[in-house]
Amino acid sequence: MAGQREGNEAITTKPPSKVARFEDLVAWQKARELTRQVNLVTREGPLAKDAGLSRQTQRAAVSVMSNIAEGFERGGRGEFHQFLSTAKASCAELRSQLYVALDAGYLDASQFKQLMATAEEVACIIGGLRAAVQRQRKEGV
Repeated sequence: MAGQREGNEAITTKPPSKVARFEDLVAWQKARELTRQVNLVTREGPLAKDAGLSRQTQRAAVSVMSNIAEGFERGGRGEFHQFLSTAKASCAELRSQLYVALDAGYLDASQFKQLMATAEEVACIIGGLRAAVQRQRKEGV
C-alpha cells in the first residue's frame, strides 16, 4: 500500500495538495463544460431564435464559472465562500431558464435532461466545495 512502511516505522500519508489555480478546481472545470454545452444549444436551433432567453441563459452559465474563479482569486476564505454561494445561485437561475426553454419548446426532452443533469452536478460540486471552505473558515485553516 502506498505511503505505508513495514515494521515499526511510522505510516506516512501525503498531505492533500493545495490548489494553486482556479483552473484546477473540479467545480470550475465542470462549470466550464456546462457553459460549453449551454453555448451549443443557445447558438443553434430553436433556442437561438429567442435572443433574450438565449443571452440570459448564456450569462447565467458564464456567471457560474466566473464567480468560482473570482472568488478563488480573492484570496480570503470568507469571500470565496460568498462567491461560491453566488455561483450556486447562478446555477439555480440557469436551471430555471432551462425549464422555460423546455416549456417553450426550444429544447427537446433529451437536451433538457442532459443540461439539467450537468447543471445539477455542478451545483452539487459547488455545494460541497462551499461546505469545505466553510469548515476551513471555522477551523481557521
